[in-house]
Amino acid sequence: MKLTSNHRTLFCVVITFVFACFSYGQNASVTVNASEKIPEILTLKKKLETENKLSDGYTIQLYYGELKEATKIMKEYQKFFDSWPASIKYETPNYKVWVGNFNSRLEADRARIEIKNKFPSAFILKPDRT
Repeated sequence: MKLTSNHRTLFCVVITFVFACFSYGQNASVTVNASEKIPEILTLKKKLETENKLSDGYTIQLYYGELKEATKIMKEYQKFFDSWPASIKYETPNYKVWVGNFNSRLEADRARIEIKNKFPSAFILKPDRT
């Protein structure tokens, strides 16, 4: 008796089904031993990112000059915007008001477009983080 292609296909399906019924998957369990310091490190990383100390990207400078005026500019910025963090940086002999921590120039440009209505002298820079 000759096997037709339908019979061969049926035979292959039955054999595959039989082997699949008797095969077993692997059982395993994983134990993760994590340090208790991980939450502390994540908190520190978040703080450093907020303060623009980890970024290799772009920021927007609103002002440079005296501390009194820098503080005034920063408070004024915070009154109108809360989308991007602001900070005051000291670089001899001036204080600078920096806004944001942008990964790309495009992100910084979009933010500057919104900010320039209140702070027309705002400009984008790529700070040296050394």
